[in-house]
Amino acid sequence: MADQRNSNDRRKKPTPGLSRYTFFGRREELRRRTDQEKGGYVDRYSSLLLFLVVLILGLNILDAIFTMMVLDQSGWELNPIVRSVIETHGDRFWVWKFALISTCLVLLCLHSKFKWVKGALIGISSVYLLLVLYEILLLIYS
Repeated sequence: MADQRNSNDRRKKPTPGLSRYTFFGRREELRRRTDQEKGGYVDRYSSLLLFLVVLILGLNILDAIFTMMVLDQSGWELNPIVRSVIETHGDRFWVWKFALISTCLVLLCLHSKFKWVKGALIGISSVYLLLVLYEILLLIYS
């Protein structure tokens, strides 16, 4: 029986960023141990990753809202970068903040199978949670 495989090897060139696998891909995990150790890219993402991303986005929105409320009660912004954006854009600073955080989260999602990413997402969500709780305490006791 003759070998009926296609002579074109699909592995000779990388899968493009936008392809049919972007939305209908099947790879959720890296198969080889060496790939798992060094990290790589997948087509589909875990529900834990979705939870962490939505949590960070929600906390980011709450942080922007509470920051505006604290500023309205004659408070001030400690972060010098955010303070300069507030001085430049006023109450619309949240657009800049949301766009920046969303872009970073998309990049972290794309790199989610690298070892440090889940720890980074858990750390970011923990810091945001503490920040939002601190802002709530500021609003309650001021």
